Amino acid sequence: MDYLIRSSSVFFLLSFVTYTYSTSFEVQNNCPYTIWAASTPIGGGRRLNKGQTWVINAPRGTKMARIWGRTNCNFDGSGRGSCQTGDCGGVLQCTGWGKSPNTLAEYALNQFSNLDFWDISLIEGFNIPMTFAPTNPSGGKCHAVQCTANINGECPGQLKVPGGCNNPCTIGQCGPNDLSRFFKQRCPDAYSYPQDDPTSLFACPSDSTNYRVVFC
Repeated sequence: MDYLIRSSSVFFLLSFVTYTYSTSFEVQNNCPYTIWAASTPIGGGRRLNKGQTWVINAPRGTKMARIWGRTNCNFDGSGRGSCQTGDCGGVLQCTGWGKSPNTLAEYALNQFSNLDFWDISLIEGFNIPMTFAPTNPSGGKCHAVQCTANINGECPGQLKVPGGCNNPCTIGQCGPNDLSRFFKQRCPDAYSYPQDDPTSLFACPSDSTNYRVVFC
């Protein structure tokens, strides 16, 4: 009995530590088609049919992290295959970044001043509409952002590829130019080139919120 009590206490403490020192990201597919969500360095990958969700628990201190969606994928029973957009080396469980174009949710948790920093980035192009939001917004730079414009349908010819729209950075024209402005005009809260911080980087207190990433 004493052993069982000690085991229960240890399990409770481990659960409390996990809950206290991680931040959850609820990834939801609201698109009318299947998405193969991807997440690195935490999570890997998951098939999400319409309406399905996937919860990722990222330890505080996680940085250089990203969540994105892959489209038109085919994987075999061992998790090997390919995707039309966002492919990460031909595997379901991503360990590296995806191939352009892919709409990105990026984050770094519990950084300086105990803040989470996060954004939607189109620097690697666009493939799926996205909303990225704290579950407990607190004003200032801690509020929902989205990129839900018809970028694929309106994509300039030199950037258009099957299933998505490349950013000019992917074709060697990276910076504030007419092509990056195409993205910025349609998604003003998203990164359109690497130095686009003032209007594109958001922050929330790291101890007071979780996050939600919604496709479509």
